[in-house]
Amino acid sequence: MRIEWKKLLVCIAIPLAVGGVSALLTSGNMKLFEEINKPPLSPPAWLFPVVWTILYVLMGIALYLVVTTKTRENKTPAFISFGVQLFFNFFWSIIFFNAQAYLFAFVWLLLLWVAIVFNIYFFNRINNTSAKLLIPYLVWVTFAGYLNLGVYILN
Repeated sequence: MRIEWKKLLVCIAIPLAVGGVSALLTSGNMKLFEEINKPPLSPPAWLFPVVWTILYVLMGIALYLVVTTKTRENKTPAFISFGVQLFFNFFWSIIFFNAQAYLFAFVWLLLLWVAIVFNIYFFNRINNTSAKLLIPYLVWVTFAGYLNLGVYILN
């Protein structure tokens, strides 16, 4: 399979841009994370942007595989599910860090988790590898749910 570099770069840029803008909007409140009570197993603050960057790149590669896979399957549900999970992803950090609405952020994160499951399902119908690339994202959001709930309970 020949790599279509322009499409690949655009597909990677989409989730990176969503994550980058969300991070910019919350950057003034990131210090808060160091000051609040956190549950056990909370990673250091520097790890979050590293993990998210990797996950956004994986999301972009997954999107690229769906975009470039030749299939008779209707791709619209896959693209919609991708957009929906990015929407929930974008606003979670704003709700958590800027609004400090920890319970609402947890509920929002549950909706994000469901959106990711649907995204995996629809991507899998088109390209199995694309679905597998989203599994680390689902695992990380599950862990983030534990952290978010812990912060709500402890604060």
